[in-house]
Amino acid sequence: MGVFVFLPLVLPLSAWPVARLAEHHLHPRTATRLLTAVAAVMALCSTLCLGLLMVVGTAQLPGNPLPDGWSDPEVRQAVPYDEIAGKAAIPALLAVALVCGRLAWRHRRVRRRAQAALGELPGRGVAVLPDAEPYAYALPGGGRAGRGRIVVTTGLLRQLAAGERRALFAHERAHLAAGHHRYLLAVQLAARANPFLRPLRTAVAYTAERWADEESARVVGERRVVARAIGKAALLSRGAPVPSLAGFAAPGPVPRRVAALLGPAPALRVRPPAFTAMGLALWAAAAGTLLSAMSSANSAVTMVLILRAATPL
Repeated sequence: MGVFVFLPLVLPLSAWPVARLAEHHLHPRTATRLLTAVAAVMALCSTLCLGLLMVVGTAQLPGNPLPDGWSDPEVRQAVPYDEIAGKAAIPALLAVALVCGRLAWRHRRVRRRAQAALGELPGRGVAVLPDAEPYAYALPGGGRAGRGRIVVTTGLLRQLAAGERRALFAHERAHLAAGHHRYLLAVQLAARANPFLRPLRTAVAYTAERWADEESARVVGERRVVARAIGKAALLSRGAPVPSLAGFAAPGPVPRRVAALLGPAPALRVRPPAFTAMGLALWAAAAGTLLSAMSSANSAVTMVLILRAATPL
């Protein structure tokens, strides 16, 4: 194990360059999937690292529930440990469990309350609220068969032209069809498990909106119409009323989204050229993710084998 058990705690720093560059140089769909996968793997590895530090570092503390064989001097010599790090890992793990559990519970509660409030409104795919406040968002459905609904207010529909309304509905349908709420929830959980992953959370929130923008532009066929609709909705509203829901005028760099729509459609490339800034950043993120996973797996397997041999039958 040794120092390798600490690597997953700091290796998320290697993903910062790719988070920034992916927003500009990758197709939004590719960037969203890539950054979410990197964040999820690194968060799991860092959480496993904290668990290993806690188990190994506190085996000799009085009153621990571990088998006596785990605190044998020969076992302690075979498994390097740090008692200070082990003690510090206990509140860290409790904090991770608390903040992640609270986020998951809040996300579920918001969805259920919104679904219950909209349950009596007519229309399965679109719910139009008689509200003068202009906003629109995509509400995911419950269960595997739930298709979700598009929620929009009359206050926003009155301000948009016919083509802009079509862009709005295409944008929100893209959120539902691609399951963007899952990507957003995954990176939010990862950022709470390891604060070094917060830049990836911000990047995925932006690329998911850009993904929906590009899908809307493909359906409408006029990029300028979508750009005008997004800009107008951003000036009129504050986005979704709840941060966990994907809104048409979501908070964030709306001018960048509009500028991207005024330019050509991004090329759908899975892998950029290796000897470019984007390619080098991807290699760095891939190496950091792989090293984090290997370090966690190596430490976990080593600890399990040694402690299993030390545990009496």
